[in-house]
Amino acid sequence: MVEKKSPASGWPIAKGDFHTGDAQSCVAVITMGSHLDEQGIADAGAAIAGSCKTENLGLEKVIANVISNPNIRFILCCGTEVKGHLSGQSFIALHAGGVSGGKIVGAQGAIPFIENLTDDAIKRFQDQVEIVNIMESEDMGTIKAKINELKAKDPGAFGAEPMIVEVKEAGGAAEVAAAGANPQFLEIEERLNAIEERIEFVDAEIAQRVGRKVGRDIGILYGLVAGLIVFMMLLVLLPKLVGYL
Repeated sequence: MVEKKSPASGWPIAKGDFHTGDAQSCVAVITMGSHLDEQGIADAGAAIAGSCKTENLGLEKVIANVISNPNIRFILCCGTEVKGHLSGQSFIALHAGGVSGGKIVGAQGAIPFIENLTDDAIKRFQDQVEIVNIMESEDMGTIKAKINELKAKDPGAFGAEPMIVEVKEAGGAAEVAAAGANPQFLEIEERLNAIEERIEFVDAEIAQRVGRKVGRDIGILYGLVAGLIVFMMLLVLLPKLVGYL
């Protein structure tokens, strides 16, 4: 029987869009930009399951909840990537390379700046958990099977007590400081949101155009087939009609 520890009082300490299961489970699941059955994932054996839409505050909340529960030793990344923010890629980059100058090393998202996590907290995150990447998978059977596989490898609780970090919400001191240090911070965020909305609109428009084109092509094909059938019937019947006349 592997050793388990009590998570921080009131765990999960950072509030957000997630569901909790067995706090002693070694697996946390991040569904990134997908809207999956997170409660079903938690019921399947995850300690916590939820999305991560942004490569800054959302990512910080995930890490705060992980390092405040030493029992979590694996983070399963699944679901679709978040357009523009690239929170999945940024999350994996943070675990691999940490932070330099407040920015996640190797992150490709628009605003991968860390404000609430100390170097010690990031180091604790890197040491405590292993990242398991099945990004783009939304299949519940695959996700649940991977949870069971990781639980079978449970190494036991991390050899340190829960670490508590405060993640301040938007509008808090950290957010104000970030905006003050980088005057373009909020402007970039607004532009990013506008780009995401435009991409979603274009995707929908392309889907409609493709649907109309496919429907038109099928109609033309049916017309050609019907014309060919009539032509063949005429070839068969014409000699008989001529002989009759």
